[in-house]
Amino acid sequence: MSYYEELTSRTALLLGEDAVKKLSHIKIIIFGVGGVGSWCAEALVRSGVSNLTVVDSDIVCPTNINRQIQATSQSIGKIKTDEIANRLKTINPNANILAVNKPFTKDNYAEFNLNNYDYIIDAIDSVSNKIFLIEKALSLNIKIISSMGAAAKIDTSKIKIANLSKTTNCPLAKIVRKGLRSDNFSTDLVCVYSNELPFKPQNINSIKTDADKHRKEINNSGEIAINWSEQKKQINGTVVYITSIFGMMLAGAVINDAVEILTFENILKS
Repeated sequence: MSYYEELTSRTALLLGEDAVKKLSHIKIIIFGVGGVGSWCAEALVRSGVSNLTVVDSDIVCPTNINRQIQATSQSIGKIKTDEIANRLKTINPNANILAVNKPFTKDNYAEFNLNNYDYIIDAIDSVSNKIFLIEKALSLNIKIISSMGAAAKIDTSKIKIANLSKTTNCPLAKIVRKGLRSDNFSTDLVCVYSNELPFKPQNINSIKTDADKHRKEINNSGEIAINWSEQKKQINGTVVYITSIFGMMLAGAVINDAVEILTFENILKS
């Protein structure tokens, strides 16, 4: 038995060998490998996905350690995509993992060759880039699943997979719907979201100050990265048991669709 067969043997027992073979051939790109995207990437590779591109422009910050799988005391200041790619390669050394250390924007979207992928996973924080990515995927008729807001949530039972047009109590989903409609795009999109009302952040001012302080220290050490923290008007609290579930549900939705168990089409109709 090959290493890959050993890695996926339990998955094959549940989904079947043909399903595992299919997972080894599909191509997936994840935009954003933070608290949601990093766990999604881990789940995909452990399930047998062998062709994965991870995209992010950030470096590991001390405030990432509470929720991002590649963030540890040993990875602070290192490039997030490199760290997650290295981790994924320890799971499956034969996997084709491409790390792209840059943001996805209107100016550089052509560099990502989206047509090369079977699935796009959106775990982007930037609202404008998130909306633009969704619009490009819809225009190119590429299957995409998008993460809505995982911050300021504490109730795991409220997390769902649904049609974006039917989401409730999620401020980010509301903004994304509005943006898509204003650009004349459909809001029929598979997403993971929570219908829990946002939990009021605690000590927001001190948390933001500490996060900015760490980012500046890292940048002064010579690392090249975008200081996303300073660009945010507000930083909401997060807990790993929420962000990781979001990531796992993104991965599960893609896997189930790829092996035609629970398809995106059925999710949109439900």
